[in-house]
Amino acid sequence: MVYQLTRTGTWIGDRGLASQMQRAAVSIMSNLAEGFERNSPRDFHRFVVIAKASCGELRSQLYVTLDAGYMSVEQFDDIMQRCIELGRILGGLKASLRRPDAV
Repeated sequence: MVYQLTRTGTWIGDRGLASQMQRAAVSIMSNLAEGFERNSPRDFHRFVVIAKASCGELRSQLYVTLDAGYMSVEQFDDIMQRCIELGRILGGLKASLRRPDAV
């Protein structure tokens, strides 16, 4: 969704913000994959924390894009709700990895 959104006409003048948002979105998935592949609950936990932080970064950038008029309120609400839900999921995953039997 982030790539689709940032490739529309309103973004042409602000490639820097578009690129930053794309990197934050990709970072979420990439950190989960990297952490999982390390085969260590401690490492996975650390990378889940990083992924959750990238999700927060993306939410912050969404506010900037809304204020700049790069997206509609409807687009903002849709992607923001998805980011909030993803943040909750990552928070639950993080909590489950902090159990004494998991670390």
